[in-house]
Amino acid sequence: MSTNFAIIGGDLRMIKLAKMLVEEENTVYTYGLELAEELQGIRNINFSENLSVINQKTEIIIGSIPFSSNGKEINHPFSQKNLLIKKILPYFHGKTLIAGNISQEVYDLAKKESVKLIDIMQREELAIGNAISTAEGAIEIAMSNTSQIIHGARVLILGFGRIGKILAKKLDGLSSIVTCSARKKEDLAWIKAYGYKAINSNQLGENLSQYDIIINTIPHLILTRRKNAICKKRMFIN
Repeated sequence: MSTNFAIIGGDLRMIKLAKMLVEEENTVYTYGLELAEELQGIRNINFSENLSVINQKTEIIIGSIPFSSNGKEINHPFSQKNLLIKKILPYFHGKTLIAGNISQEVYDLAKKESVKLIDIMQREELAIGNAISTAEGAIEIAMSNTSQIIHGARVLILGFGRIGKILAKKLDGLSSIVTCSARKKEDLAWIKAYGYKAINSNQLGENLSQYDIIINTIPHLILTRRKNAICKKRMFIN
């Protein structure tokens, strides 16, 4: 039995998901993916300009992971549209929206609009799988965008959550000199226990100049303009 899905915004993972869904004879309506050349010309993939049509024709709505980086817009790297959450959610009144890393502010807004939210990143097995792919992608981007080789590079990882832990392990395996930053004493203790160098995030300043590569795994701004000015010009910051 085929199902009509809607995919709103999202990155390469949503593009791959759209292709998988139509391969199983489903129909996919997209909004905020018009720049995804990989989806052009595929049967049963519709590039929609009207959210009302999506609401009428689809049973399941899928958002990006993370759903938003700034709390205002749905993440949409393959679109030039303004995907403002407060303007889009009313179109999904009475529907179920599946996404990842949904903030409390979005939950509050969805409740007012009678939209049921399902945060798949609350499922630990999916969150771990996502962390692995994100860590590998970060390393690939770092290697492609800096002349500094990974072996022996002084790498600073901001944050020691799921992604930070996996990233540190993989970079350590590549013979990088790994430092991880965190604020909680517990996290700093675990960083040292794993054998990495630890630094309190509140103490980041002039010492940023010593690192060849910095990768931010924290979903908000850590390096201010003043701190960025301290970093080495050849450094890649993710």
